[in-house]
Parts: sequence; C-alpha cells; structure tokens
Amino acid sequence: MSEVQHETVFFSGRVQGVGFRYTAAQVAREYEVAGFVTNLADGRVRLEAEGAPGEIEAFVTAVQERMNGFVRKAERLTARRAPQFRGFSIQ
Repeated sequence: MSEVQHETVFFSGRVQGVGFRYTAAQVAREYEVAGFVTNLADGRVRLEAEGAPGEIEAFVTAVQERMNGFVRKAERLTARRAPQFRGFSIQ
C-alpha cells in the first residue's frame, strides 16, 4: 500500500484522567488502524491514526461513541500519505 489515509484528531472536554487513551487503544484492536494516542499539556487528547478510509472513519466514530459523555469537541485533520506507524500505542 503506497498511501493511506492519515487522520489527526484533537479531542477536548473532560478527556484526561477518564481512561480515554486506554479506551482508544482497546478500540483500535477492533480495526485495521495504526497510530497512537497521547495527552496534551493543554488538557486535550491527540489521536493519530492511519489506514483505509473506511477503517479510520469507523475507528474515530467508535472512540467518540464510547467516550461520548466526556468529549465536547473533536477537531479532525485528514490527509493521504505514506504509512508511518506500526501498531497502535499509548504515548
């Protein structure tokens, strides 16, 4: 695969200290995605994911649904690029 869809999502709300990163990593196991999730100093969570467009869309939607009560806003940036990740990790 020469290019994959890459998505960066910034989640804001009450997203730190509620198991968000662990949940995102668990959800990632259900999809063919690679990337990572990390807390940011400003209180948001950043999720980076790459894979087939349908897998990325389903993955991000599933994370939002599972963390629905905590997410106030999700900013999504999408691009196509060469794959850069292997597996999905918490940083």
